Amino acid sequence: MKHWIEAARLRTLPLSVSGILVGSLYALNNPTNDVLTPTQVFDWRIFVLSILTTVGFQVLSNFANDYGDGVKGTDNDDRVGPQRALQSGAISPEAMKRAMYITTFLTFVCAVLLIYIAFSDKHLLYSLFFLILGILAIASAIRYTVGDSAYGYKGFGDVFVFVFFGLVSTLGVNFLYSKQFDWQLVLPACAIGMLSTGVLNLNNMRDELSDKKAGKNTLVVKMGGQNAKIYHYFLVGGAMLLVLIFAIIYNGVGFRIDQYAFLVAYFPLMGHLKTVYTCEDNRRLDPQLKKLAISTFLLSLILAMVLIF
Repeated sequence: MKHWIEAARLRTLPLSVSGILVGSLYALNNPTNDVLTPTQVFDWRIFVLSILTTVGFQVLSNFANDYGDGVKGTDNDDRVGPQRALQSGAISPEAMKRAMYITTFLTFVCAVLLIYIAFSDKHLLYSLFFLILGILAIASAIRYTVGDSAYGYKGFGDVFVFVFFGLVSTLGVNFLYSKQFDWQLVLPACAIGMLSTGVLNLNNMRDELSDKKAGKNTLVVKMGGQNAKIYHYFLVGGAMLLVLIFAIIYNGVGFRIDQYAFLVAYFPLMGHLKTVYTCEDNRRLDPQLKKLAISTFLLSLILAMVLIF
């Protein structure tokens, strides 16, 4: 059980639900999709199933990443950070593959239940769209490192993380409640996507040398460590700016300090950027992965709480 918990990488789970929190509590504070007949659109069943589905996607992605990098030999003695399950021999490739099948099935069931609760039999096109989106998310989580054409080995992992853990997570879950697209949410959705991508970029910065040696051409390997740092500043700094712009637009005229309580999370983020800037060996950035993930979750949690008060 200990090895399976480690393979699931629990520290990544809070980050994965950040968009769900913001999109859901935004729906709770905006209870109408019709000006003439205001109705409460938030539904606890959608919230719980969204969390379970997203956690399923994340765990599946972690299992697939462990399996894909393990069988390809990318996870080896050159890699910095904790040993992976296949790398250490704690879990066999066959057992990890079975775990992927089980996780895929459970995640798909949660996704189908979520779609049914959200749309029932009233919005067939919406149901089909989200069903396809769910299948794509499952396929993308697996194909990141698994297979000969794994897109994580071609530098496209950043796109997957930004789209699914930023845009789809935040905007998608809000649509499940309201049945409409809210342009205001694009800003925090992009911010969460950028911060989530920042975690991946940090991971790839740490593993640049071992990935290059193993033939894993991540975006960091393609652009080089120094350019990856500049890219990292853009991701984290840009996300902070987008959240601030969203707060100004959302709150409108007037200023209340509690409406900007999320700024507390900017301090660890700025401290993180300073550490990245002063670090001369990117292999020493491993501790920053947890710090950035927690800071992103903290920012999302406080922002979500601000939205309902």
